[in-house]
Amino acid sequence: MSEYKFYTVEKKPPIAWVYLNRPEKKNAMNPPAWKESIPIFDDLDKDPEIRAIIISGKGSCFTAGIDLMEMAMELPELMDKEQKGGIKWRLIKKIYALQDTMSCIEWCRKPVIAAIHGFCIGAGLDMATACDIRLCSADAEFSLKEAAVGMVADVGVLQRIPQIVGQGIARELAYTAKHFDAKRAKEILLVNEVFEDHDALMKGAEAMALDIAESSPLAVEASKEVFKYGVGKSVDDGLKYVASISTNIIPSNDLFEAFTAFGEKRKPKFTGE
Repeated sequence: MSEYKFYTVEKKPPIAWVYLNRPEKKNAMNPPAWKESIPIFDDLDKDPEIRAIIISGKGSCFTAGIDLMEMAMELPELMDKEQKGGIKWRLIKKIYALQDTMSCIEWCRKPVIAAIHGFCIGAGLDMATACDIRLCSADAEFSLKEAAVGMVADVGVLQRIPQIVGQGIARELAYTAKHFDAKRAKEILLVNEVFEDHDALMKGAEAMALDIAESSPLAVEASKEVFKYGVGKSVDDGLKYVASISTNIIPSNDLFEAFTAFGEKRKPKFTGE
């Protein structure tokens, strides 16, 4: 188990668990939260024993969002009344860095499942939408909160959530900043499944991760790459790209193992080679 200031990472091959671990503050995202995710997901990307990742929150919730008080010290430009060019130039570079906090989840080749309970507010929704799959418990509560505090969500949710729930719903969530529950999240396809309670959620997330881990890691990682490339592209562009990816990964030991296992009437044991 690796310890960070904000996150706790537990590797239990073939799964890794990444926990937001500041429960006394409802996992509000302070400066370490915005810096540590990048090396964490880079390490998990490179670890051949890890085939799926679950990200969840310790304590009562996933996260109540950004810790405005602590982050204000990191971003003094926000409150600078002069707002001259040099100040804005520094601020935009800091925003780019904050965006990487979420994008690194998408860059990671391993599938990432968000297991959400309690609050998933503001930056929490940014993080959840960067994941491949979202699951939640019945007590989950969501909000695309930024408009309620005079900000535009600028670290990824406005780009990602329309791909998940559609433009109309995404705009409703962004403009109203209203809270919505697990039932609504399932209706709009933000989450794949709602579980009765936190315990059931964690078991369900683990079961799904293990199902993913049984598939060929080579094929799963290539599929994630194809999904990412296809966003905003034409079908024809996507077809040409997947043809290239498919050509690059075939043949493989995983493919040979699939054929052998089929002939021997057993489950394949994939290595990702």
